[in-house]
Amino acid sequence: MNARVAAIASAVLFSTGGAVIKGTLLPSWHVAGLRSLIAAAAIALLMPGARRSWSWPAALIAVAYAICLTSFVLATKNTTAANAIFLQGTAPLYLVLLGPWLLQESIHLAEWVTLALVACGIALVFSDTATSQSLAPQPALGNALGALSGAAWAATVCGLRWLSKRQQGNSMAPVLIGNLLAFAFCSPQMWPWPQPSFTDTVALLYLGIFQVGLAYWCLTRAMTTLPALEASLLIMVEPALNPLWTWLLHDETPSASAIGGGALIIVSALLRSWRDHRNHVQ
Repeated sequence: MNARVAAIASAVLFSTGGAVIKGTLLPSWHVAGLRSLIAAAAIALLMPGARRSWSWPAALIAVAYAICLTSFVLATKNTTAANAIFLQGTAPLYLVLLGPWLLQESIHLAEWVTLALVACGIALVFSDTATSQSLAPQPALGNALGALSGAAWAATVCGLRWLSKRQQGNSMAPVLIGNLLAFAFCSPQMWPWPQPSFTDTVALLYLGIFQVGLAYWCLTRAMTTLPALEASLLIMVEPALNPLWTWLLHDETPSASAIGGGALIIVSALLRSWRDHRNHVQ
């Protein structure tokens, strides 16, 4: 598969998560747990390297990733899909703060610009907390969980960077372990088990196999050859498409403030990618 096609395919698959999660009638804990269990099986099958090189550092990174996976599903069930994905995109804010501590990466003017843009974006998204819709019953709670998902994703990215710098094991191992941990986290909240409908079963299989498992397979193929900046730009298709699918399938419309905040967060992520790329080539 062509690397650019693989990157776009991964972003498109990731972007369908919001619409499919909202299309299930199962409670959020069940969706989060079963999605991760199915995803773990798919990743173990598609990427055998993820089954090897398990270590304590990989397990610690996996904890952050498990929190990211779980909180994103809970956020999507409680607020709009747009708010959930935009707030998960706040990772650059936390990366700017965590980079000097964990990775010994100095903060430059561009990082402070990133910080300011993300902060403004967060403020705009959170200003939408009073608006509830049928598929976004608790927007304030959902927005808080979306912000938690962004922080957990930033911790995951920092951990994966740390792992790759020290060449300690396969970078996909934390992804596999993280999905298993997410299932373990959700399990206590999943009793009693409801009887899933045929639609729910298909949705869960799609989320685990395609929206997570196949998407990561495509992403790893793309990242082996694509320059980091180009890959980052192509993956930005995800936050752009996620609210679109939800609007088309469920008629869920994000507010103007959420769209504006999301645009600022996406721009900040692109600036961060451009900065990382420039530092790499110098």
